[in-house]
Amino acid sequence: MEVVASAPGKVLIAGGYLVLERPNAGLVLSTTARFYAVVRPLRDSLPADSWAWAWTDVKVASPQLSREATYKLSLKKSTLQLTSVRESANPFVEQAIQFSIAAAKATITDTERKDALDKLLLQGLSITILGCNDFYSYRKQIEARGPPLTPEVLLSLPPFSSITFNSEAANGTMTGEKCKPEVAKTGLGSSAAMTTSVVAALLHYLGAVDLSFPGQSSSDGATERDLNLLHAIAQSAHCIAQGKIGSGFDVSAAVYGSQRYIRFSPEILSSAQATGGTCLSDVVSDIVTQRWDHENTQFSLPPLMTLLLGEPGTGGTSTPSMVGSVKRWQKSDPEKSKDTWSKLGIANTALENQLRILKKLSEEQREAYESVVRSCSRLAYGKWTEVATNQHQEAIVRSLLAARDAFLEIRRHMREMGIAASVPIEPESQRQLLDATMNMEGVLLAGVPGAGGFDAVFSVTLGDASNAVACAWSSYGVLPRLVRGDHRGVSLEDADPRTREVSAAVSSIQII
Repeated sequence: MEVVASAPGKVLIAGGYLVLERPNAGLVLSTTARFYAVVRPLRDSLPADSWAWAWTDVKVASPQLSREATYKLSLKKSTLQLTSVRESANPFVEQAIQFSIAAAKATITDTERKDALDKLLLQGLSITILGCNDFYSYRKQIEARGPPLTPEVLLSLPPFSSITFNSEAANGTMTGEKCKPEVAKTGLGSSAAMTTSVVAALLHYLGAVDLSFPGQSSSDGATERDLNLLHAIAQSAHCIAQGKIGSGFDVSAAVYGSQRYIRFSPEILSSAQATGGTCLSDVVSDIVTQRWDHENTQFSLPPLMTLLLGEPGTGGTSTPSMVGSVKRWQKSDPEKSKDTWSKLGIANTALENQLRILKKLSEEQREAYESVVRSCSRLAYGKWTEVATNQHQEAIVRSLLAARDAFLEIRRHMREMGIAASVPIEPESQRQLLDATMNMEGVLLAGVPGAGGFDAVFSVTLGDASNAVACAWSSYGVLPRLVRGDHRGVSLEDADPRTREVSAAVSSIQII
């Protein structure tokens, strides 16, 4: 028996900083970048004396890191002990495993299913974790090789590429200290996607949830109860692993897909935070019986709009540090910060409303919508009004321009907040790039995702305009990423993704 589950990365296009506090909302898009977890039994059969075992074995493999960690799992406490002395612990993986097993024990109550659960645990667990290349920056390697910064260069990388490590000398160390990966992350929420994929695969493997809905995303077809349990366990494991209770929009997107998100009350995880994840059975029992008050309303970009991400190559932004600076500014200047947040909230709502209006118009006036969007994709925004020849088309153009104006307001207030808090939310280098992007043909929005900084930029383009934007970004020294928007959340896969890649390669060879 093998279970493969995947969960997507995310892009927060509106609601940065505000989403940290209820009842402010964030607009988050899930993406084509996915983490995969493959779970299978470590042993095919059980030894005769296995019924008396107090511990079982867990092996976690990360092929991209050339790492393999082994653990002993307490069957009574659902806790792990690392037994491989050469590997350092990954708290996100460990908490995902522990919380998932404890949740399965807490929610599976009938005798037959409990016996099946016990047998699966006694067989041991083999867990393999894989992340799409989109979660990692290969810009330094590409620059070292000399090719242009184009998406085609990223396509030349093998799927699930190895993540190389700095030498000890480069890290300024001599011996004995672990080297850090030289490949930076791209801000798509890798820890949330990885945690969610592991939790989903384990909960399904152990029989606590059923994510098997052939031909569609599990987030589209699984029962509300199963997805909510998965969400609660993934959020809890992720918060304990990172040592703080964040907004949770990244985990929510990994579970449910693209959405309008309002965070859960932090008090829900107070018991887990107080114990640091110990006393797991009590903590999980409390978590699964809590009323989670987060809100996730379905949201996606209207048709014929494309999400494009770029890597400027001036990274080094620390999101926790920036969030801390903004919070200190809020305390030092409550009146100004409250006014800024209020204006940001109004602009965020205006953007959401216009995008929802455009989606409705695409359904009610399909031909007019498609005609306008395709025409505008070939024009700069100043000429969009010229394409409207009737009232339906005029309404569509008005909404496009209103969405653009709302986003400009969001950018302005985010810059003001950054200046007041002394953090580079939209640095000057990014501002110039984004202004130039928003003046390109067919560009609706262009901004910095999430908390902002130097690491990434995004744009939302109309029709086929994304190709021209990608070419322009390349000429500016920005590496266009391959990742795109994808509304799906967590999903049960039919096979190990490496198997699919090999099959695709063989098929292409046969065609040639």
